[in-house]
Amino acid sequence: MPPHTSQPAPDRTAATGRNRLADPGAHRLGDDDVRRLSVSASRLSAVLETLDAVAVRRWCATGLAALRRHQGEIDDLNVYPVPDGDTGTNLVLTLTSAQQALGLDLDTSPEGGTTAHGHALRLMARGALLGARGNSGVILSQILRGLADALAPVPVIRGGALAETLRVASAAARAAVAHPVEGTLLSVVAAAAGGASGTASDDLQAVARAAADAATRALARTPEQLPALARAGVVDAGGRGLCLLLDALVEVVTGEPQARPAPESRPVRPPATAARETGSDAYAYEVQFLLDAEPAAVARMRSALDALGDSLVVVGDDPPPGQPGTWNVHVHVNDVGAAIEAGVAAGRPYRISVTRFADQPAPAPPPAPDGAARAAVVVAPGAGITEIFSREGATVVPANPSIGELLDAVRATGAARVVVLPNDPATASVAGEVVRQAHPFGVKVSVVPTRSPVQALAALAVRDAKRSFEDDVIAMAEAAGACRYAEVCHARREALTVAGPAARVTCSPWSRGRCT
Repeated sequence: MPPHTSQPAPDRTAATGRNRLADPGAHRLGDDDVRRLSVSASRLSAVLETLDAVAVRRWCATGLAALRRHQGEIDDLNVYPVPDGDTGTNLVLTLTSAQQALGLDLDTSPEGGTTAHGHALRLMARGALLGARGNSGVILSQILRGLADALAPVPVIRGGALAETLRVASAAARAAVAHPVEGTLLSVVAAAAGGASGTASDDLQAVARAAADAATRALARTPEQLPALARAGVVDAGGRGLCLLLDALVEVVTGEPQARPAPESRPVRPPATAARETGSDAYAYEVQFLLDAEPAAVARMRSALDALGDSLVVVGDDPPPGQPGTWNVHVHVNDVGAAIEAGVAAGRPYRISVTRFADQPAPAPPPAPDGAARAAVVVAPGAGITEIFSREGATVVPANPSIGELLDAVRATGAARVVVLPNDPATASVAGEVVRQAHPFGVKVSVVPTRSPVQALAALAVRDAKRSFEDDVIAMAEAAGACRYAEVCHARREALTVAGPAARVTCSPWSRGRCT
């Protein structure tokens, strides 16, 4: 019998590996396995323990993309406080302004010891304040301001800080509304704050998920709180928008896309027949403006506006004592003049917007991706020339626009670079002011000082997207300048022109005497 000798233990792992390689029937890592492992690894690397400045920017971009995808859905939900079907559009415009403010100041540094994430949040909140549209947009801007004010001094944002901040933001939003109503965006943000606090955790992902889940449940309850929603068979439009933003936050901190189904709803009555319940008689106009004023004056204005109408929301920044701040004022009234006069008495109102609810505006085109588009805005005096400019792909504004009207048209294009063709010397000065006011929204505006629609058509004809924006503007200006034009109109009395006596016709004062 041969002597017993000790043998090393076989390498089972290696043997198993060799056997699997040799055995065609053994399990192998296929393309799907590799893809799943890669996705899992990328999600692990994308999980955030804290909310930093980069995450704030990603949240804004992700939230804006979600609002754009669901813009039409949210517009259709809009029956309260006024069934004008524009809540989705207003939220998109508000958050677009926030993102443009972030993009414009991408390279700036925090000042006065402000944290990097606090700087980003304040830029986002400031952009939303300046660009807030409609009732829900103004309230959203105040929620963002509450987040920014509370989180800016926090060195590291974890779950506990986020929960406390949502509570502060909810309180700030409620305080901005003169007469808070349950079943609205205010109820949804309050529920989100309650859900976040209920986790009693410092885990950022857990708190963000709890806030988003609580908001979704609260949104489903809004028809039980507001009869107008129940009759129309819908949930609150502003609350739906906030749920999308909270889901976007969860996606940013977890690395996992959120795909909640849209809220179920019964067929919605046409907006023109949906009931309105604001606790007072119906008002015909929506008035909104920005205001530079001191807090004490704003408090007096708020009381005056509260006596004039309803749906009053006043939000703003927190200026140093004795210094004016910037405020966004929204109210529904019948006496437009009195509302604006209240703003004048308080400070300097500007970008005044008045909307008559009886009007049914044409649906706005969806905003183009930021930075990816150019646009042209043309001022036109009549329907015939308007149709021609529209066929050329331009956005047309009626003659003699105010600064606010022209600025709104520029921003509504959704483009990052816009050329304005005023077609009138007086409007050219208005366009010059729009160049300055569009800058905080991240929109670059150039004015080609056309004096006639013919010049504008010549400028539009030479546009070339392959050129740089600056070169394209130069080419348009050259084409307009080289254009010879004249206008013929009825004369009030006989006149002598450089082209000869005119009995029934004379030249436009802007045609430089070149008459036919």
